[in-house]
Parts: sequence; C-alpha cells; structure tokens
Amino acid sequence: MSKVFVIPDVHLKPWMFDQAAELIDKGSYDAIVCLGDLVDDWDQQSNIELYKNTFRTAASFAKEHQNMFFCYGNHDVSYIWQAMETGYSTMARETVIDGLEQLKVALPPENTAFIHRIDNVIFSHAGLTLFFVEEFFPDVDEDIDSLIWKINLCGKEKMWTDVSPIWARPQDGYMPPFATDYMQVVGHTPVIRPEEKETFLSLDTFSTYPDGRPVGDQRFVWIDTVKKEWHYVITD
Repeated sequence: MSKVFVIPDVHLKPWMFDQAAELIDKGSYDAIVCLGDLVDDWDQQSNIELYKNTFRTAASFAKEHQNMFFCYGNHDVSYIWQAMETGYSTMARETVIDGLEQLKVALPPENTAFIHRIDNVIFSHAGLTLFFVEEFFPDVDEDIDSLIWKINLCGKEKMWTDVSPIWARPQDGYMPPFATDYMQVVGHTPVIRPEEKETFLSLDTFSTYPDGRPVGDQRFVWIDTVKKEWHYVITD
C-alpha cells in the first residue's frame, strides 16, 4: 500500500465527504484516512440536523469506501466519555454516540481506532508523542504495532491528557515524536497549509475562525506511505 487520501478534521462539514468522493473517483488510492473530529463547530450546538447530516454523509461515504480508516478525535470521544469540550452540545450527545456507532458498523473491524499505521506512516488525530509513551507505557519494549494495539484499547484515563494521541500539539515544538523512523500525519491544530515539523505533518486546514472564515487552504492531500511524502490532490 502506498497512496493514501487524507480527510482532515471535519467539524460538521459534511460537504468534505462529498468533495472527497468526487476527487477519489478521479484518482486511484489504496486507502483513505479520516483524522477525526467529525463534530462540533462554532455556535452550532443547537443545530442537531447538521450533526445528523454529518454522520449520515460520513456513514454513506464509509459504506462506499470500505478502505477508509477513521481516527477518533477529542471532540468525538468527548461525547462517549461525557467530557465537556469547546463546542460540546448536550443536545446532540445521543446523536453523536449513535452516529459514531453507525460509522464503526459501516467499516470493517479494526478500521475505527485512535491510531493506524500504514507502511511507514502513523495516522492519528493529534500525534503519538514520546511524552505519552514515557508516561503511560514506560516499560515498552515491543514493535510499534503491538504498542498501537495497546493504545487503541486505552480509555479516558490515559487518552484525556495533554500528551495523548487525541490532544497533543507537537506543532509547538515541545512534544517530540515517538518512533522517529515513521512519518506521522495529524490534524487537531489548525494550520494555514500542510505544515511539517520533525516527523509530524499537520493537516487541519479545513477548520474555521468563529466568524466562519477558513483558517487554512482547505485542500486535500495524499500520502505516499512508503516514501513518506505528501502531495496535494489535483482537482482539475
């Protein structure tokens, strides 16, 4: 496997799946990875229909693209764990929990998790940091896939922390990566355009400011998971 299409943080933008589907139909991709945070956006807490539409669109996309891997984001699991988060909607909690379950059912087993590895690239919402591994897996002495398997079994106690793969912000330069032989593709922190720092590639380019203006260039990219390179998806 080598060519992977990436869908960054969605935040109640169901049109991202429609646009991605059009681009994928024009290309040839071995897999698709969604970096999570399907839900929550500025002042949308009462817009339950938008939550429902986002999950309907995501589940429909997943059924048509069984090679999609989904990475839980902090906004997604905040509803499962009842952990208040910016933009959290108490009115939408049941919709989100049901929607996440429907998405999980729509995909093959193991395609929904916190972290996925494809070839030489690790995909997660926020990044696998050295701090997280040192704090919660200090005696780790095993291959990367065994570690990822253990992390994907973690619950709120370990994951709802600043250094976890759903909360870390390695873009600040204070959180070194774990497994430096791998490229890491992450979202979570809005960037203007794809941003490389150490072994991290940040792709949250679709998020918006409170007034609705986009933070980033809102362009999709694909990853060569063998060569550890990224490229913009050609839209022509």
